[in-house]
Amino acid sequence: MIELDQAGPLRVALVSDTHGALDPRVAELVAGCDLAVHGGDIGDLSVLAALQPRGRVFAVHGNNDRTHSRPADESPSLRHLPEVLQLRLPGGVLAVIHGHQFPAAGRHGLLRQRFPRARAIVYGHSHALVVDRECEPWVVNPGAAGRVRTHGGPSCLILTAAEAHWTLVVQRFALLPRRRHTPPRPADKAALSA
Repeated sequence: MIELDQAGPLRVALVSDTHGALDPRVAELVAGCDLAVHGGDIGDLSVLAALQPRGRVFAVHGNNDRTHSRPADESPSLRHLPEVLQLRLPGGVLAVIHGHQFPAAGRHGLLRQRFPRARAIVYGHSHALVVDRECEPWVVNPGAAGRVRTHGGPSCLILTAAEAHWTLVVQRFALLPRRRHTPPRPADKAALSA
């Protein structure tokens, strides 16, 4: 359990499934938060660096964050990422896990069984934006904050954690048009080689 010593309301950016690319609009939102929490499948340490809000960044590893597929200089940091995090925020505990450890069918119930004392549980893996506040603990998936399988556009959640209550704001952005690679025309090739 990580105890955060800030007593007042905290703005916490919840992101997941960046796979090496953080959407710049998500990064801009995170910059205005006190903390950032990444639910795994980070893809590259540069993503965690880009998530630097006013406060700290917390992350769990996902099933695609294997150290053997990363450059040697990243392996020690990725190896130290936990599978599970529990953060004590004002008003309760936020549990974080990537979610690949549970089957899709019944995942929310299994997460609630695993973290019964949490106020909210953040997971990723499916890339689908989900906010399940049917009962406590809430089970939320911020969706994909990068370019891979965003299901309609990159997304994240902003949690405001106060002693008396927690609120969630869903943030989904439109898909950016993909840049097409157009081979240079013969005249352009000549100009490039001159």
